[in-house]
Order: sequence, then C-alpha cells, then structure tokens
Amino acid sequence: MKITVIGTGYVGLVSGTCLADVGNDVLCLDLDAAKIRTLNEGGIPIYEPGLEAMVRKNEAAGRLRFTTDIGAAVAHGVLQFIAVGTPPDEDGSADLQYVVAAARNIGRTMDGYRVVVDKSTVPVGTGDMVRAAITQELAARGADIEFSVVSNPEFLKEGAAVEDFMKPDRIVVGAEDPRAITLMRELYAPFQRNHERLIVMDVKSAELTKYAANAMLATRISFMNELANLAEKLGADIELVRKGIGSDPRIGFHFLYPGVGYGGSCFPKDVQALIRTAQDAGQNLQVLQAVEAANEAQKSVLSQKISQQFGENLSGKKFALWGLAFKPNTDDMREAPSLVLIADLLARGASICAYDPVAVHEARRILGENSAICYAAAPMEALDGADALAIVTEWKEFRSPDFDAIKDRLKTPVIFDGRNLYDPAVPRKAGLEYFAIGRL
Repeated sequence: MKITVIGTGYVGLVSGTCLADVGNDVLCLDLDAAKIRTLNEGGIPIYEPGLEAMVRKNEAAGRLRFTTDIGAAVAHGVLQFIAVGTPPDEDGSADLQYVVAAARNIGRTMDGYRVVVDKSTVPVGTGDMVRAAITQELAARGADIEFSVVSNPEFLKEGAAVEDFMKPDRIVVGAEDPRAITLMRELYAPFQRNHERLIVMDVKSAELTKYAANAMLATRISFMNELANLAEKLGADIELVRKGIGSDPRIGFHFLYPGVGYGGSCFPKDVQALIRTAQDAGQNLQVLQAVEAANEAQKSVLSQKISQQFGENLSGKKFALWGLAFKPNTDDMREAPSLVLIADLLARGASICAYDPVAVHEARRILGENSAICYAAAPMEALDGADALAIVTEWKEFRSPDFDAIKDRLKTPVIFDGRNLYDPAVPRKAGLEYFAIGRL
C-alpha cells in the first residue's frame, strides 16, 4: 500500500518506518528542512532503540523516503497519516494548529479518494475539525472529491516503540466509512496474524480511548506515589504493599512502581488536555486534577529528602545525578523529574554532576551552559567529589552497582533513590545511608 505520513517526530517516524518494514511504500513529509536533511543523510532526530537500523534498512530498500514537498506527499498515498505535534496550549488544551494545517494541505492538493488518519493524540471532536478543514479547501477549489476521516491513536511506549508497533496489544480504529475500515484492516493485517487485535469504533470514541488510557496509567502512578509517601509516615514498606495488592488479578502489577513522578511527552500533556476537554464540556474531572497535582508534588520528593539530610542551604555541596531522561531507553527530557530536582538544587546553591547514557545532549540543549552543572562520561565518574548520589531514572546499568566503590567515591556515603532500585539492606550493608520512596 502507498502511505503518506505527515510529521517525522516520534510518532510519525516510528509509524512510517514500521509500516515500511512490512512492505508498504511510505513517504514521510515534514516541513522542517533540517530534519528531512538529517534523515536523508543517514541520521535520525530522536533516540529510540532499534529505530535507526530499521530506518536505514527500509530506506535502502526503497520503501521509505522523506520529503518536504507537500504536493508530492498528498499525491503519494491513499492513506494520509497525520502525525504532527499537538503541544499543550497555555490553558492546558491541545494545540491543534498543525493538525488543521495538515488537513488543509491535503484538501488543497488531493486529486482522488483519500483516507485521512489522525495518528496524533487529539481531543474528542478533532476528526470533525479535520473533516471541516478538508471540506472547506475542496469547496474553495470547486472540487467534489470523496474522502474519509479515521482516528487511529498510537499506543507507543518511548523506549519500546518499535516493538509496540510491530507487536501491538490492540489497534484502535475510529471510522464509520466501510471503505476506510476495509483499507485499515488491510493495512494492519500483517501486525495481527496471530489473533485479531483491531477494534473498530466511532471516531469520537477512538479519540477518547487514547486519552482515557494514558489518564488511567497516570492515575495508577500518582496513587502509588501517594501511598508510598504515606507508607513512610506510617512505618510501612511500599514494596511489600505493592506485592500484596498487585497479586490481586483485578489490580495487577503494571504501573504500581512508586518514584519521583511521571514525565515525558504524553502523560502530562494528555492528562491536562483531558481535564480541559471535560471543562469545555461542563464537567470537572476531580480525580484527574488530583492526579496532576500529586504528580507535580512528587517531583520535589527527592529534593525534600536531600533538605532533611543536608539542610536548606546547599552552598558548597555537590550532588551526583544518575539519570536525566524522564524514563529509560529514551533521550526525552520533556517534563522530566530530573529538571525539577536540578532546578531545586541549583536554587539552593548546590552544584551537580550528572550522568545519562543518551540524554546528555538533550540536557545541554535544555539547561544551556552552566558552570554549576557538569556531565560525566560514566556513572562512577559522576560520583567523584560529590556529597551524595541521587538516582532519578531507572536505567538498567544502575541496577547492580558496586556499592563499596560508591561509598569510596562519595564524600558522604548517602544515596537518594528516586526509583527504588535496590533492596535497602544491600547498600546499607556496604555502609551507605539509603533513602528511597516509601521503603523502610
């Protein structure tokens, strides 16, 4: 099938590449000439395990191409995937200007039947906006051309996006047009040969499904974080509580790990957008407002623990940070808890030496040059001369460190673990003070 993907950000590049990998002819459009140049020169603009090799393979096979030519992109595919950014507006709602602009470009230049697929995470009712924008452009041209609008939300986890696309647990398709549904079934047939994973529903239900899924996961995270904070006050161990409640099949173990809050490009933005959508509809989502407030507070938990140990004035103190990305296997630092901790420590006079396997370049871009921040090339290097270690991201390489070496390198033997990576007895046996989230 000939497919056009509009937008070569996280969702667009992963989706286009994976669709090409099963034999489709994919043309990716982006108006950012620098990004397209990077892709055409053999680089990729994001870090995602396995993606770069897959891009290169399909590009070499002629199944995946990149362009800035709107006319060529609209002419290429019967299926037109819109995968542009929907950043939060000032009021928390999703900014749909890029989605509408993509729809208008399709309407201005389409020369035959098109299925316009909203792949971006968008509020309920966006499908109607896309349909209206294309209809207006066709009317301005005096053209009578059929088209369909489909909602096909992505459920990709950063750090495992390629696997999630190639082996989906569900494929949600919001559509009313039988012709469009048939094409979507044909498109996704290679991804569900084992058993049927495609769920067809109306467009608005599909749009709400995406927000509901992320809001539910964010709710579980904030709930466990609040329980962990309570466990500390009561003298209970949240890890034992997690095992106790996760054993109930109605609850399960997924997303029950307490920490320093969620971040990234999805959960914060989608929770805010769903709250705003509800407000526009005259409803107050009290649970989600609490989820968001709890998450913002949780991002300061490590800073508070550091204050309890070292005092409010941290002038002359140096802290090692392990982890900058909001989660492992990505360089994404959008809404990352590390940014809150870094800002708090710097504001109180401390200096920082940070290590992250892939996100240092992103940290430099966000934080700029600052004499109070240095970046280490290895985890242990970050510890030299530091008064304590703070763990912010649960990268695998942090799971089994040499605690004796950590103690020897730190000026004071203290670990603040924001991801509960260790059995508290192990670092304490090595002579380290160990402060985690909700652990005894």
